Amino acid sequence: MTERSADTGKHRQPGGSVAFNERRSRVILGIAGLAALATYLDTTLLFVAFPDIKASFGDSPASTLSWVLNAYTIAFAALLVPAGKIADRLGHRRAFLIGSATFTIASMVCGLAPNVQLLIVARVAQGVGAAILVPSSLALVMAAFPRERLPQTIAIWGAIGASSSALGPSLGGLIVDTMGWRWAFFINLPVGIVTVVAGIRFLHESKSSSVRLPSPVGVILVALTAGALSYGVAGTSAVGWAGTRTIVLLVSGLVLLLFFIAHQRRTDAPTLNLELFSLRNFRWGNLAMFSFSLSFIAMFFGLILFLVNVWGWSVLKAGFGVAPGPAVAALLAPQFGKLAGRIGQRPLIAAGGLLFAASGVYRLLFLDGSVNYVVDFALPLALSAPAVGMVFPQVTSAAAQALPADRIGVGGATTQAIRQFGGSLGVAMAIAFVGKATVRDEVLAGFDRIWILVVAGGVATTLFSLALRRNSQ
Repeated sequence: MTERSADTGKHRQPGGSVAFNERRSRVILGIAGLAALATYLDTTLLFVAFPDIKASFGDSPASTLSWVLNAYTIAFAALLVPAGKIADRLGHRRAFLIGSATFTIASMVCGLAPNVQLLIVARVAQGVGAAILVPSSLALVMAAFPRERLPQTIAIWGAIGASSSALGPSLGGLIVDTMGWRWAFFINLPVGIVTVVAGIRFLHESKSSSVRLPSPVGVILVALTAGALSYGVAGTSAVGWAGTRTIVLLVSGLVLLLFFIAHQRRTDAPTLNLELFSLRNFRWGNLAMFSFSLSFIAMFFGLILFLVNVWGWSVLKAGFGVAPGPAVAALLAPQFGKLAGRIGQRPLIAAGGLLFAASGVYRLLFLDGSVNYVVDFALPLALSAPAVGMVFPQVTSAAAQALPADRIGVGGATTQAIRQFGGSLGVAMAIAFVGKATVRDEVLAGFDRIWILVVAGGVATTLFSLALRRNSQ
């Protein structure tokens, strides 16, 4: 049964979503997608700005400066799940506006920061804003479209995140080269203003009064768990996997994870309902998300490192060298979404995983020190780019559509957190494979290990996808 909205005269669906209106729904998708673009862009844009930031704060030790990169990703990943649960309870529109405002204000503080300490604190605040914004963004999009339109719609939303994070280094290099590193943060301001103003005008509230706010203990445990594991993985680039700090952080993270699981099984107000993983498509979809995210980010940063370290390209030129890949993925994702509406997500994810693995095999066979961009670099990119458009959006869609209506926020947040953790591990593994090599043959062997990881990740994604069912559950 629907209830009439007093302010618009339109009918509302259960849970507060407005009955389908094509024009308004497209506007909502545009607002949500624009906000998601900014948050995911910031996960990679700062990599090319880091040398300039380091020069500006040259008196700070490298271990402190590394937090400029790590603080955002760790806060983002650690708080996604509890933020999704809170958004389900307090309202997705309200959470979206709070997250957008927090992210925008924090971006301004980052750009104005006179010292590295304030910059790091502001980066944490950016991550908090992003964690609040992303799950509510997806929930608003899903509430705005009928179920039969969701595969294509979520594909568009997911493609924005995938392409924007991949475009970060090239866009960041261009901005830093022309305007300076502070503008890497200032570009978020107009985006934030537009999303907040447009969100107030066009977004409708949707929430579930049956969802209880999570236990503070659960929130603290998941934040500490995610922080320890994320920073432990991120720190391997500096001290290696066998470093004392890395071992302590990873072991601590695993112990905290066990405490978190035990607490979630006992509490009446869980941060994450573990029962969600009893849903077949949610469980296998998230496994596919982890394997593909890990191997995709390892491949992406591996390609940047290869162009810089082996072919001797500048970071800016390398960023543009890989840019055709995310552009093709973004263009094809909506078409794959339409196709998924007819044949389901499973065939696309399975084919995408195999295409991705094939790109790794091609690089193993042909990519070496001789510079031939079209044959050795662009051709395998033409294999992996459609794969990204097939897998990321459709995995997000398959997992999200398996969720009950009152768990969309927390479930969507779980999938995006898994994506972030997979990406963090992929970056760490890519750097571990090639970071310490100095002899040319050792460097090329290190990149071969990355391409092997790409093959393994693609095959694993395909195998996980075979367990998905046509009807979401």
